Amino acid sequence: MAVMDTQSATASPAGAIARLRALLGGSHEASVTRRLAGTIFIIRVLSAALAYLSQILLARWMGGSDYGVYVYVWTWVLLLGSMMDFGISASAQKIIPEYRTRGEHALLRGFLSGSRWITFAVSSIVSLLLVGTVKGLSPWMDANAITPLYIGCLTLPAFVVANTQDGIARSHDWMRLGLMPQFIVRQSLIIGFTAGAFALGFNLGATAAMWASAAAVWIAMIGQMIVLNRKLGSHVEPGPTAYDFRGWLAVSLPILMVEGFYLLLSYTDVLVLQQFRSSEEVGIYFAVVKTLALVSFIHYAMAATTAHRFAEFHAQGDKPRLSAYVAHAIQWTFWPSLAATILLLALGKPLLRLFGPQFVVGYDIMFIAAAGLLVRSAIGPVERLLNMLGHQHICALAYALAFVMNVVLCVILVPPFGGHGAAAATSISLAFETVLLFWIVRRRLGLHVLAFGKG
Repeated sequence: MAVMDTQSATASPAGAIARLRALLGGSHEASVTRRLAGTIFIIRVLSAALAYLSQILLARWMGGSDYGVYVYVWTWVLLLGSMMDFGISASAQKIIPEYRTRGEHALLRGFLSGSRWITFAVSSIVSLLLVGTVKGLSPWMDANAITPLYIGCLTLPAFVVANTQDGIARSHDWMRLGLMPQFIVRQSLIIGFTAGAFALGFNLGATAAMWASAAAVWIAMIGQMIVLNRKLGSHVEPGPTAYDFRGWLAVSLPILMVEGFYLLLSYTDVLVLQQFRSSEEVGIYFAVVKTLALVSFIHYAMAATTAHRFAEFHAQGDKPRLSAYVAHAIQWTFWPSLAATILLLALGKPLLRLFGPQFVVGYDIMFIAAAGLLVRSAIGPVERLLNMLGHQHICALAYALAFVMNVVLCVILVPPFGGHGAAAATSISLAFETVLLFWIVRRRLGLHVLAFGKG
């Protein structure tokens, strides 16, 4: 496999030394990528610490049943909110570099404003439709979940716009602006609001926790918008604007399918578990997933950092540079993920005990869930590579097949095995998805995308 600043990989000592030098040092792009990915990873780790703290506090303050309802509703917000931007938050990392490379400044200016307006308008309409859906289904729903679901619908438009702004900011290498409002500011506000309510003696149930979460999402999004508009004003020269909504959607909708099936794959286990098992068991499983989040953050950091550079190198027609950059991204996804997995499994019981003594029963689930995450990390952010190079449709098909497998396996395994079955279903599906993506990249792009072995 090629790595940064190498020509052909060989088995000679000189080739091995060059490989090592490239991995540790590397080109300008490699250095920038590691720095930006490091920034993203630090933000996500801090966010994980805050989220972990908030989940521990909520689990202790709310009790198992209310906490399970909150987890269920918040999972729906995360899932729907991440899908209701049409994939524009991800496609921004393809569209913006291409507009800059081709000098299409009017279209660039149009995208920077129009993408946010269209996602806000449509997500608001969809949220209203969801309110009607919850009202219509309320006779068959858990009464304790109805009001939190209404609040979740209110949260969605701000969540969607924040995602869109995140994609715009990352396309300009403004990683802190893209991520901190969602992952640091929002989590800090949730902790502050819920702690204040608890200190004042309010009943901190699922409804109060969702109100705190909704307020945090809206405040963080508005603050991010103000700063982003100011930075764009000094970075992009004023001038005429042009809007290519049809072109944006043509690029974004296939990516939405990829992102959507990935999110469905990520959240199916929790949603199916809620249908067959108690809220307390959902809460334990969610604590396990949160504990393993550090592993997925590494993959996220590399994907968020590299996507727009994949698009940039492809637009420039620089295939050797692209190939080397892909290999570098894979190496820096898998090996840190392996180290993080070993560390988290070693410390799993003490970490779960922070949620409460009853959560330690989920420790053995960690090993099952970690296996899927580690297998997935072995090919790095290749789904972003396929999306940025115009292979969104085949990538979406791979994710769709993995999602269907996950649903089927969850329905089969969750009723008899609970959280163990949910973790096994997800890990098997992730392994299946990894094999598919490896084969697609090999056939379509001629690249070897494993962190080990030869191409």
